[in-house]
Amino acid sequence: MDQREHRLAWHETLEIHELVAFQSTGLIKLKKHIHKITDPELRSLHAMAIQALEKNIQELVQFYPAAPMYREVEARADNSFYASDLLGLAKMTVRNYATAVTEAATPQVRTVLSRHLQTAIQLHGQAFYYTYKRGLYPAYDLPRLLENDVLLAQKALRMDY
Repeated sequence: MDQREHRLAWHETLEIHELVAFQSTGLIKLKKHIHKITDPELRSLHAMAIQALEKNIQELVQFYPAAPMYREVEARADNSFYASDLLGLAKMTVRNYATAVTEAATPQVRTVLSRHLQTAIQLHGQAFYYTYKRGLYPAYDLPRLLENDVLLAQKALRMDY
């Protein structure tokens, strides 16, 4: 059997990283706010979303030991939640605006969306460099990046709601 079958490729490791980081941040937010929801049906939808995210995260983190350069996680303080949340929001905003620009048929709409896209790109850059220079997002250190994911996922999964 080929040794490559027992470990992840770099590109799939990074995709899994994006999914775990984004879903863990979302899970934390859902768990923090579910108790504020008074509508029973909406609260039930949030509870279903929490359960689905927990399952997704639990399944995805099982792949981390097969990631290139993975090392075991040591518990440490996590001060990156708000910065990571902003970075994730900025990244999704860039993606959404980039898609919207390609769908714009009206020149005025395309102009406005393009301007918004440039603003979103600037915000993403600022959020990225903020997290990077403080060591909250070690973009060039895959083992630390994956460690941060596992810590955030563990925090999200441990939270009560």
